[in-house]
Amino acid sequence: MSHRRVEVAGGRTLAVDTLGDPHGRPVFLLHGTPGSRVGPNPRSSVLYRLGVRLIAFDRPGYGDSARLPGRRVSSAVADVEAIADALGLDDFAVLGRSGGGPHALACAALLHGRVSRVAALVSLAPRDADGLDWYGGMTPSNVREYSEVERGLHHFADSFQFRSRQIKDDPVSLIKDLVPELPPTDRTLVTDSGLRRMLLSTYREAFRYGADGWIDDVLAFTTNWGFKVEDIAVPTRLWHGADDQFSPVDHSRWLADHIPGAELYLEPGAAHFGAFKVMTEALKWAAGSAT
Repeated sequence: MSHRRVEVAGGRTLAVDTLGDPHGRPVFLLHGTPGSRVGPNPRSSVLYRLGVRLIAFDRPGYGDSARLPGRRVSSAVADVEAIADALGLDDFAVLGRSGGGPHALACAALLHGRVSRVAALVSLAPRDADGLDWYGGMTPSNVREYSEVERGLHHFADSFQFRSRQIKDDPVSLIKDLVPELPPTDRTLVTDSGLRRMLLSTYREAFRYGADGWIDDVLAFTTNWGFKVEDIAVPTRLWHGADDQFSPVDHSRWLADHIPGAELYLEPGAAHFGAFKVMTEALKWAAGSAT
């Protein structure tokens, strides 16, 4: 693994890790919400076998990446492009999981000629998605989180900062708080020692300097994304666990109906954290190694 800092517009810097085969097919992995570049991903030996050069970075406000106040989902495009330029990459694939899904779709819609394929696992759909009950089937904690933003409650940022300090000091607390709302399949997954260790690492890194990235992600998801998914013109693969309550499955159904030619894979019995189990196959497809 190699680590570097990349300077982008406005003098900001982004923390970037590259893993796997340095001569392999480049694939950007966009982390969840909250999350960081050190989130769950396949082992380097697996990436070498796949022929994948994996590129992960902290979105602004997370980990070691400088905040970009007022960013939209589409703001990720300029950051990904700057990283690609710094690494000397002409074209690449993009994979986003959970909160990284919308950002990956933004790259596919707006980076014409550079993104070859895009995969979005357990992604949200736009807040203003026509005909979608955005909160339908969503777990109560997420409904509260997003609806507080939309009501403009002044304590929103303060509550997120307080919660981030708790999680940074005790990352296990976030998983403990999630467990009562998890379907059985996700409860089993988060008890796996390896996955649990990676989740704790990504949460600790995400909140290294506070909750700015988390706050800005939620604000970005609940306002105009800055692009239309209908403009995506590259091969698109969507995956969703049918029992997901954090990003309800109807979000991916809506995306599949509006992204030209998108392939949708719904897995019965799987839920939100099931995305980790299919990540290797998704990377294989994104790199062009699978059809």
